[in-house]
Amino acid sequence: MSRPVPLRTACAGFSFLVIFFAVSLPAAAATGYVRVNQIGYETGSAMRAYVMTSSAVSGISFAVRNSGGATVASGSAGAKLGSWGSYSIYPVDFSLSTVDTYTVSVSGPVAATSPAFRVDTPANLFSTPLANNLYYYENSRDGSNYIPTPLRTAAGHLNDSSATVYSTPSFTSGDLIIGSLNPTGQTINAEGGWWDAGDYLKFVHTHSYVVALMLIGIRDFPNQMGPLSTTSDFTGEAQFGLNWLRQMWDDTSQTLFYQVGIGTDFQSHNYQSDHDVWRLPQVDDSYGGTNAQYQYIRHRPVFVAGATRAKISPNLAGRMAASFAECFQVFNATDPVLANSCLLSAEHIFDLANTSPSGNLLTVAPWDFYPETEWRDDLELGAAELYFALQRGNLPPGLPHTDPKFYLTAGANWAHAYITGPSDATDTLNLYDVSGLAHFELYRAIDLAGNPPGLAVSKTDLLNDLNKQITTSISQAKDPFGFGFAWKFGDSVSHGAGLSVMAAESNYLASNGGYATDSQRWLGNISGANAWGVTFTIGDGSTFPDCPQHQVANIVGSLNGGQPILSGAVVEGPNGGASSGSLTGMQTCPPGGGDIYKKFNAGGNIYKDNVQSYTTDEPAIDLSATSFLMYAWRMAGGPSGRPQLQPAFGSRDSRGLDAVVRP
Repeated sequence: MSRPVPLRTACAGFSFLVIFFAVSLPAAAATGYVRVNQIGYETGSAMRAYVMTSSAVSGISFAVRNSGGATVASGSAGAKLGSWGSYSIYPVDFSLSTVDTYTVSVSGPVAATSPAFRVDTPANLFSTPLANNLYYYENSRDGSNYIPTPLRTAAGHLNDSSATVYSTPSFTSGDLIIGSLNPTGQTINAEGGWWDAGDYLKFVHTHSYVVALMLIGIRDFPNQMGPLSTTSDFTGEAQFGLNWLRQMWDDTSQTLFYQVGIGTDFQSHNYQSDHDVWRLPQVDDSYGGTNAQYQYIRHRPVFVAGATRAKISPNLAGRMAASFAECFQVFNATDPVLANSCLLSAEHIFDLANTSPSGNLLTVAPWDFYPETEWRDDLELGAAELYFALQRGNLPPGLPHTDPKFYLTAGANWAHAYITGPSDATDTLNLYDVSGLAHFELYRAIDLAGNPPGLAVSKTDLLNDLNKQITTSISQAKDPFGFGFAWKFGDSVSHGAGLSVMAAESNYLASNGGYATDSQRWLGNISGANAWGVTFTIGDGSTFPDCPQHQVANIVGSLNGGQPILSGAVVEGPNGGASSGSLTGMQTCPPGGGDIYKKFNAGGNIYKDNVQSYTTDEPAIDLSATSFLMYAWRMAGGPSGRPQLQPAFGSRDSRGLDAVVRP
């Protein structure tokens, strides 16, 4: 180091020579944090914790201690994985086979201890998180068929049972409704369904996505999500969701209704929308008395997708067809009337798909709420599920198509269109792109058909594209924690769970463990093994969001992690920015203010646990959907039956996992 140069200063006409002497001071001690998968690690698997240090260090020692305080594993942290802002990240690798609760402590240049975590079988680790997901949907029920819980004490939006239908409004560039709403003269029963997110709007776009994933889970994982589960049988919840979708589709006139409620204001009127009022759902039916300002709170509008037998936006057509085709697969043995009605609707909707769309796809009004641009994947999924439905036999009369090959060919054509299209490998499994599930389903359909020649794609094409999506996402993430998605891109938690599902699918189809470690680690990344040390599902682990932007959770629930909480709700998670804005009645959260996670934000990746920050702390029904599939995959090891068959309830292997039936 060079010697400091003397500094001359002037004061009251006198000159002073000020000489600085270099003094050696002890280096500031590094601070550190240990991040772990707070849900826990599967016995005998490769386990990784992460040490975050405020400066680069060397010689970190670690010790893993059991519930009795005994050290059961020890060693040195690995080489630096990279940096996260000003923090250096180091791996701590270990493996344990004894079921117990553990902590990881580090010493040497930095001292820190992790939250406690379990080591156990997949069935034991993930049964509670899976049951929590179900609890979230139960708490999100609208209408008279609500489920009483500590958070829910009354029904909401009973006026939806006789809802006025309106044409889709036009919007300004700022999403204000232009003019007035124009009624069509129709009324429908739009009661029921799940609220979309922290608000009370209901959308076919998100709802059909959730129902499709939920029914696949019930069909493929009957011991985890179906009738054989004692803790998380989603069958009743899926049927609740189906009932609302069936109300939003009039098969007689072949008319689709796609939204209940409005979330934006008017350009020229003072009508209040759902997003203007912070309240419990049960007050809406009489909110504001007769004040016209609140008429669309009391009597929520329903928007129609088009005229009778009009072409349907292909994204909605594909996922609605998938949901109804899966309804036939799951319920044809127990409720054939429901199943037959579903299958007829599925085929009618698929035939009405607009396969040459222009402009924005129809998602919700306004489109900016859910700006989806890809649709070929939705039609691929719908076709694959219709193929499986027709394979079951005992079909209802009047179907437009009875040959399963019709849908196998269509599914392959849409898969090829996706793979060669503009969106290939630009996303992973989530609300906006279901190809990560559609490819898996179509692969199994082609296998079931005996791998016939002449299809637009092969099983190899589908598996390669599945893997391409995974590797592309990893290459863009550049995360020292090994997360496969860039947190700042939005919906990061649901993407992480979707990646974990895709990795499990790839391993299953390829009959290898190429992504086995990744699948587990990505689950761990969204469950505490991340820069913020947060499990982004409420109620899971020891550190989770306390302040979700969710009206019921905020008004009735705890603000500090105690009960009652909206367990199982997956929040947006880290994003490219936090948001703010308060409404009358919103409970300040965190109660003391502050931003305890700010110091861990880096590289434009931001998380804020604050009720005002919908971009990071709002839960939604689509966000939790990839999680329940992720947990079911981890618990079962793979589907326990072929999708064209009624689920083979009961087969278990010696590890407590379902016996996997390969395609």
